[in-house]
Order: sequence, then C-alpha cells, then structure tokens
Amino acid sequence: MKQVALRLRDGRVEILEVPPPSPTPECVLVDVRASVLSVGTERSKIEAGKESLIGKARARPDQARAVIEKARRDGLRDTVQGVRTRLGQPTALGYSAAGVVLEVGARVRGLAPGDRVACGGGEYAVHADIVRVPGSLCVPLPADVSFEAGAFATIASVAMHGVRQADVRLGERVAVVGLGLVGQLTGQILRAAGCHVIGIDLSRSLVDKGLELRSIDAGYEREAFSRAQVPAAAAGCDAVVVTAATRSSDPINLAARLLRDRGRVVVVGDVRVDVPRGPYYDREIDLRFSRSYGPGRYDRDYEERGLDYPIGYVRWTEQRNMDAFVALLASGRVDVSGLILDRLPVDDAPAAYERLAADHVSPLGIVVQYAPTDLPITTTPGPARGRADAARTTVNVIGAGSFAQRILIPGLRKAGFTLGAVASSRGLSAKGASDRFEFSRTVSPEEALADPGAGLIAIATRHASHAGLVEGALRADKAVFVEKPPCLSRVELAALRSARADSGRRLDVGFNRRHAPLARALREHVRYGEEPIELIYRVNAGRLAPTHWLNDPDDGGGRLLGEGCHFVDFACWLIGDNPATVACVPGSRQAGFAESFNIGLGFPNGSIATITYAVGGADGLGKEYVEAHSGGRSACLDDYRRLTTYDGLRRHTRREREQDKGHFRQFAALTSDLEASPAGEFDPLDSMAATLEAYDSMRGTGQALARPVLRTPAGVV
Repeated sequence: MKQVALRLRDGRVEILEVPPPSPTPECVLVDVRASVLSVGTERSKIEAGKESLIGKARARPDQARAVIEKARRDGLRDTVQGVRTRLGQPTALGYSAAGVVLEVGARVRGLAPGDRVACGGGEYAVHADIVRVPGSLCVPLPADVSFEAGAFATIASVAMHGVRQADVRLGERVAVVGLGLVGQLTGQILRAAGCHVIGIDLSRSLVDKGLELRSIDAGYEREAFSRAQVPAAAAGCDAVVVTAATRSSDPINLAARLLRDRGRVVVVGDVRVDVPRGPYYDREIDLRFSRSYGPGRYDRDYEERGLDYPIGYVRWTEQRNMDAFVALLASGRVDVSGLILDRLPVDDAPAAYERLAADHVSPLGIVVQYAPTDLPITTTPGPARGRADAARTTVNVIGAGSFAQRILIPGLRKAGFTLGAVASSRGLSAKGASDRFEFSRTVSPEEALADPGAGLIAIATRHASHAGLVEGALRADKAVFVEKPPCLSRVELAALRSARADSGRRLDVGFNRRHAPLARALREHVRYGEEPIELIYRVNAGRLAPTHWLNDPDDGGGRLLGEGCHFVDFACWLIGDNPATVACVPGSRQAGFAESFNIGLGFPNGSIATITYAVGGADGLGKEYVEAHSGGRSACLDDYRRLTTYDGLRRHTRREREQDKGHFRQFAALTSDLEASPAGEFDPLDSMAATLEAYDSMRGTGQALARPVLRTPAGVV
C-alpha cells in the first residue's frame, strides 16, 4: 500500500510502498478514502525537517540535551549512530482521515466491517491507503456526510475542545485570533452555538475568507488594533480563543484589550505566552489552555486500550468531540467545503507539501484522495515448514525500531546472515529499514513468520508481543532470536518451553551481556573450583517518563520484567545454576510499577547475588557496575569498558577501547548451529523463570521464596 512519509534528515516527503498495518484487538483497520493535510500543523513539520542539525537542536533543546547525556554515558560512536538512525527513519504524516472499516479488533465495540467512519490521531490516521486506528478514535460517519467532510473531524475536534474550554453561552461575543484552518472551524462552531464571532488575522485574505464562509460575523486585520483605541464592535468580548501560531506573545496582549472584565482567554494555537500582569490582574482575566482534541488525549488507557471516561464525569472526550462535529456536518450547521484549498490524489502529496513552503499559500485544508483498496488483509498465518539449506542463514526481522536498526540488523549482517524480509506492525519503519539495509522485501509480521525462505526469525518488537511471535516462529519450524524479555508471564513461558521442545529449533534470547568479552574474562577469573560466588550488580538506569511504553503493563511489563531480566540472567549464567531462593524489594513506583528494586538470589551451592536497579543516580556515573568474589579472588567490571581482577595482593586491569556488551558475539554464535542451543550454556528461559519469581516476590511481601525456581527439565534445552 502507499503511505506519505517525511525524512527527518532533510525534510523530504515521499510516497512509500509499505505493508498494510497488522490488526490488534483494540484497533480497527480502515480503508482510507480521504485525509486532510492540515497546512498550518504539517508545514511546521516540514520546516523542522529542512533545518540543519544545529537548527534542529535549537528548535528542540530538550532532545539536544538528551543526545549530550547519551554521548556522555554510551560514547560518541553509539550516540552518532543512534542520531543517524533516527534522522534516516521515515516519519508518518497526517492525523485526520475518513474511510471504510475493513476489520474490527475483538475489544472494539460499536463498529463493524463496512462501516463508514471518521478517524483521527497522530501516528494512526495518517496519509495512507490503510490505517490502524484505536476504536476510541473512530466515530461513525452518516451516509449523507462525504468522506472528505468527515476527514476534517479530528482537526475540528481541536477547535471543538477550544470552544468548550471557553465555556461560552448563547449570545456571547467571542473573538477568534488567527483564522487559519482551526480558527475558521472554531468560528463556525461558535456561530452554531449561538455566539457573535469576531475574527482577527494578519492576513486580509483570511479575514475575507472567514466572512465569505460565514465563519465569523465581523472581521479585522491585526493592524486595526495597532492604535490604542479598540474598534467598538470588537471591544467587550466575553472570551477570546487564540488559534494563531507565532513565536510572539502579541495575541496574548491583544486578548486583554478585547476582553470585558473577568473575561476568558483560551490558548489553542502554538503561541508564546508572556502574560502582562497589569491588564490580566486589573480585569481578573481567566487564562486557560486547550490540549489538543480533548479529554483522553495522551492517555494510553483511553486512546489505545479503549477505557472510556464515564460520561457523568467527563462529558466531552476527544471521541465525543469528533462525534459532535460530525453531527454538525450532518445538520448543515457547519460547512467545510469552502475550507478546502485543493484536492489531489495520494501520488501527488509530495508536490502538495512542496507548496506548503511557499509563503503565499493560504493555511487552509488540502484533501488527499484515495481509491478503494484491493489489498488482501492477512489475519492468521499458516505455519510453513521446511529447512532448505539455502535458507538456513537467511533471517527475517520483525520489528524495525531504533534498537533493531542500530544493533540487531547490522550485527546479524556482519555475522554472515542474509537479510530476507523485514516487518513491523505499521509497516513504515520496516520500509525505512528495508531502504537502509537492502532487505529483499517488506512484509507483514504474519508473512515473515510463514516465509519458507527464512531459517531464522529475529524479533525486536515491544515486549508484550514477544512470546506470541516466538511461539509462532518455532511452530513454523524456524530458529529464533528474540530481544529480551522472551515473555511476560508463566503461561507464556510454559508455551515457549513446549514450542521449543516440539520444534527442536534453537531459541536465543537477547541476554547479550553473557557474551561480552570482559564478562567472560570475569567469569573465568572468579569461578574457582567449587567455591561459592558472591556477586553485586548495580545498574544506574535513570528515570523514564511516566507515559513511557516500558511502564505500560500491556506493552512493556515494567522495568523488572522488561530490563531486570538482563541482570538476573547474568547472575545465573555466572554462577551456572538456577537460584534456590528469590527475593525482591521494590523501591520508588511510577505508573503502578516499581522504578527501582533490589533482587536477592540464593543458589544451592551457597552462592549469592544482589542486583540493585537504581533510577536516582547521577548522569555522570557509569550505567553498570559488577563486583564478584570467590575463593580469595575478586573482579570489578565497570560499564563493560574496564575489568580489574584481584588474586590475593596481585591486581590486573584490562581496558577496552569501546564499550562491548556482547551483541555481535551473540549474533556470530548463532551462525554455528540453528538446530539447537549450544551445550553447556545456561538456559535463558530459566533466567526468565527466576525473573518471574522476583516479580512475584516484589508484588508480595518481599520475603525470600522457599520454593525452587521452575527450570528446564533434564535433557531439554
């Protein structure tokens, strides 16, 4: 299918051929018939893409600081590689569309295949033939409302929420500052609500357009207010809705001059907010902000999981705002036809974006049109069996995010694997990886699993999808490499053990630290005879944003299951056995999950391991530190860059020029045998079993569990 995408490196817009997105239980697949290119919003993305690296850094100083911190912690080489990967990745454009439902997820209610819908959301309702949109961001579209009109619903919900924040009443006077697309829609909604609307803009043509479309009752150029005197017809407003986009705080200053005593200002557009205390204090002006489409925006529980807010407590959510606007369209009280600057087929979208760079282009809507799709939708893959020698070292990669493009794909290619197909849930990132690394083709995840031409499936998707993909690959008679964690529950773990035993194929988990050269040297030094080992592993992980996907139980599983498994595996591998007892004490919590924790492991031979996962450390401190002792010998491993070993009074230090956490060596080891796991290596599924024990302990009392950890039966690898 076709999708419009932006290259962040140079601001270039392209039409890419990508696989259709994969269905999920919370989403619907929509055959798009029209989407709206919002000139004001999307022009800013193009302009940002065309900036130099210095310009990009100035525009986003928060991201620039994050890059500097990463360089300090992970080294300049890895940081530069990460930045290049991010800038080279195609980015989806668009957020407001309409079409016909192709498929409905099991958890979506009120929609069926064949329904006409308006749909929205950045990264969801993009400019593409087929989109995957959460059910909470779709509303039915009546038969008498065209697709191109319905495609305005999401953009209009931004205007709708601004009007609701203004808390207007019938007959009130409201000024709209900024008469671009959102401003014109705001005016029409206000007039439909019975308000007298005054429009103000720098451009005379936009003022005239507002009068022509009856978006406003009276209109003025900004110059009319340059003098101290405000025209009588524009004075004494009950509310001002600012929909302009400017780096100046002029709209905030102007609003105070337009308002009556105790009036209301609502900021919808991206404007600078330097509030003059005098007029705002004297008139006790109420300053409010309007956040995007309405309540539910940026809430993953609402948008992605479909957990609606009770209508008795939250009357107008983003979905209800969209639905209310569609009702206004159906009744004829608003009309978007005059707001359409142009209509064009999707193939001409890049040319339309080029036009956005021209200053003379009016910031109204451009409708992108699509023909009905004839692409088949794959839902359930059939397992394809066969171990052709030619396919043995061909790898299909599922997941094409930052880690896959920085570490996984280059490492597999360097290790000697032939890159076959690449897949991702939405298809766009797979296309970016395909162009960069010259995969043979892009496919859906289901097609990647069923491909008889691949001997290895490499999985680097979000954590919650790992177990299902691994089991599907094993039962399709493929060897598997999966990034950690391999699963998030005991039920999934049991299914993986069963699938591996039935297939006899190799299953490798991305516990790469056991392959790091300094880690291997540490183990060789401290594993001395039958003496028990005492291990301390400290991780200076740093905090994540509360909304980060790793904190989401449905995606990431939390930091213990998602990241702590790395260090549990290291301890089990170093000592060479399953722990007999496991205890975990949680620290600070975020999003319902422990950010920090302390794990204690006790082993049958008397060995002990303590894992401290911290989030409050200094940025300048290395991320990982390991200390191990046994039989009069000690070793200290500092961030996989320096290993210091002690034997009595003798000390030896070994330094690496670059940090090496073992990624490439793990991939190289895969080339030796895809039929079975290497003998003598600690089973990674046993490490995950111990991590699940730690998770159970953390959720309980934090006391040591006196039962043995579930492990691989003897003779099963």
